[in-house]
Amino acid sequence: MPNQAQTDQMTNAKGFIAALDQSGGSTPKALNLYGIDSSSYSTEEEMFDLIHGMRARIAQSPAFNGDDVIAAILFDLTMDRKIQGKPSATYLWEERGIVPFLKVDKGLEETTQDVQMMKPISDLSKTIARAKDAGIFGTKMRSVIHAANKDGIAAIVKQQFDVGAEISAEDLIPILEPEITISISDKAEAETILCAEILTHLNQLPDGQRIMLKLSPPTVDNTYLPLIEHPNVMRVVALSGGYERDEANSILSRNKGMIASFSRALSQGLSADQSDEQFNQVLSNSIKSIAAASAR
Repeated sequence: MPNQAQTDQMTNAKGFIAALDQSGGSTPKALNLYGIDSSSYSTEEEMFDLIHGMRARIAQSPAFNGDDVIAAILFDLTMDRKIQGKPSATYLWEERGIVPFLKVDKGLEETTQDVQMMKPISDLSKTIARAKDAGIFGTKMRSVIHAANKDGIAAIVKQQFDVGAEISAEDLIPILEPEITISISDKAEAETILCAEILTHLNQLPDGQRIMLKLSPPTVDNTYLPLIEHPNVMRVVALSGGYERDEANSILSRNKGMIASFSRALSQGLSADQSDEQFNQVLSNSIKSIAAASAR
């Protein structure tokens, strides 16, 4: 069974989820925004050491605690590393009061039917076992929708729920993330289709089986309210999707019951060359603004 204290926090606590799960493809961009360019590392291992250093610095900041940050999503190489001598997931929960999640997808397939499905997760059972040993509460899997193609969206939602069922069977809480690209012209139509497809699958879940959803902020406010109110949904969280933090916060604040799960918008303004005082102040301001938008 999932940890009851963590379940209560994820169901009821105020705050938002920090996404600290940049993978191999997105790590160079995240480091560059942090002020570390590609000339600073020559191997993938060195690159991941640097991004872990950034994540560890965030995790150890006084502002990064369970008062405003109720959970954090980790990359597997972050889960395997330590913060202040403790495994990352253990440190987050025991020292910061933050529930740890794990990104488990292996990236995206090429676009078909205007969507990018998840690549097969061939070692999912082993990853789940490692996650449970590490004290992980749940998982996250991302796929992407590029147009209001009903068949493509139906396929992507089915895949998300199929993988989610494997996660749920092992007593972890899955976060399903069928992201809609924010720049597409038919985004609102895609959101309506997506909401209906998700509801169809939610209504087929057994009583008591809980999932979470991570979705792009909707074009029409409160589009996802039926999902937020569904008894099988623990939380619906919003990714920033490429919006700058102020705009992401503004959209989020208009959507009842949604909380943030931001990555780039969370770390916006942080820099490797900042003093600890400067770093902590910028991060504190970011966290407070995202938490306030989530509360509204």
